[in-house]
Amino acid sequence: MSAPKKYRKKPVVIEAMQWDGSRASIVAICGWANDPAEDEATVEFNYCGADDVHDVTISTLEGYLHVSPGDYVIRGVQGEFYPCKPDIFAATYEEADA
Repeated sequence: MSAPKKYRKKPVVIEAMQWDGSRASIVAICGWANDPAEDEATVEFNYCGADDVHDVTISTLEGYLHVSPGDYVIRGVQGEFYPCKPDIFAATYEEADA
């Protein structure tokens, strides 16, 4: 058996939006992520009152994943969506020039 090799992550540009916990923020994310031509939404949420958002989920290749306030919603290189914790996002991504 050979020893493990080291690999560097290829530089790719992704799109992402951070959910700040507000209803306005998740509505904007839904507008970006959800395809109106599709029957099922990619990003879904429930709310109570004016701004009490809870149960935010993303339909991913691995099933439904929960999104917490502060998490980023990422569109991957193949158009898939998934959540990412802020510390992992900061360690993995930097803002790209347009």
